[in-house]
Amino acid sequence: METYIRLTFFVLILLVFIVQLYYLISNHVTLSKYRVADELPEANVPISVIISARNESKNLEEYLPYILEQNYPDFEVVVVNDCSSDDSYEVLEQMQVAYPNLKIVTITEHPRFKTGKKFALTLGIKAAKNEHLLFTDADCKPDSTNWITRMAAHFKGDVQLVLGYSPYFKTGGFLNSLIRFETVKTAVNYLSAALNGDPYMGIGRNMAYTKTLFFSNKGFASHMHVLSGDDDLFVNQNGTASNTAVEIHPETFVYTEAKGSFGALYRQKKRHMGVGKLYKSSHRRLLSFDALSGFFLYILFIVSVAANIEPLLALGLFIFRWVLQIIIYRKGFAKLNATSQLWYLPLLDFVYYIYINVFGTIGTFVKTTQWK
Repeated sequence: METYIRLTFFVLILLVFIVQLYYLISNHVTLSKYRVADELPEANVPISVIISARNESKNLEEYLPYILEQNYPDFEVVVVNDCSSDDSYEVLEQMQVAYPNLKIVTITEHPRFKTGKKFALTLGIKAAKNEHLLFTDADCKPDSTNWITRMAAHFKGDVQLVLGYSPYFKTGGFLNSLIRFETVKTAVNYLSAALNGDPYMGIGRNMAYTKTLFFSNKGFASHMHVLSGDDDLFVNQNGTASNTAVEIHPETFVYTEAKGSFGALYRQKKRHMGVGKLYKSSHRRLLSFDALSGFFLYILFIVSVAANIEPLLALGLFIFRWVLQIIIYRKGFAKLNATSQLWYLPLLDFVYYIYINVFGTIGTFVKTTQWK
């Protein structure tokens, strides 16, 4: 019986180890090999930056000037004031005096029709005068005045979709470290997949696409009933190897503040995680196998040491994967300005796999009806 248990354990831990090895070598390494162009490219296609904002007066006041003052020859900023009950409209009106390229679209609350972010973005896209659209949120700050230039430069040839990166401000504390680590790991996954010709998601705080791509595929119509997904579901349904580009120069990073409490994080993730079941089946398998194999690798390692079942084997596999992670992630994390996160890799990686499995389960069963 003991021999059977040890054999079963050996097969299981070896299996999840091989799956994790596959993700590291076949997918994650791609971002590490990607060369970021330092020279500022030429770009002159007219751009419409679109922001949906609900009760964001303070953020608009603080961050919108960084977008309105971009170093780009031809762009407008369309802000959709989505049923705000604060003084967002007054803030936007005052800004419009100083910035004539600011366009305001206002939605008022209807007693029988509840709007969501997808409806607001659709109105913003319709109001935009330009074919090429760049998206962010009201609480976001581009890290340079060249954000639009570098993102817009990819709109050539067949490219209709550009995926950027949006990290969180570093504020200290374990929760902030975990959120930033999850953001980096998520970026390594989706950016590497896009570079491998299989884009499956993007982040609405920093992505761009064309009006033609939006309307020719009926916008958000197929998932308008789902609260989230204006970014990842749109990319999942419309991104291809030929129409998608990646931009991760540090000048294009769009920073935002992470949630400051576990309760606020839970509410945010509850909205986001439910859309995964609408991904293409190949992408659901891709993400599920990674999440489950990473989780069970750690669980089996803990069981191995605690129950003294092949502890040397488990320790050897764990150390081998850890060293390989550092080798592969070193360059990728550096490109995303997250090298310091490598120092806490074993702890954060373990918590990360618990975290995504828990929220993935919650997202499957719990529904939310409010986007802000």
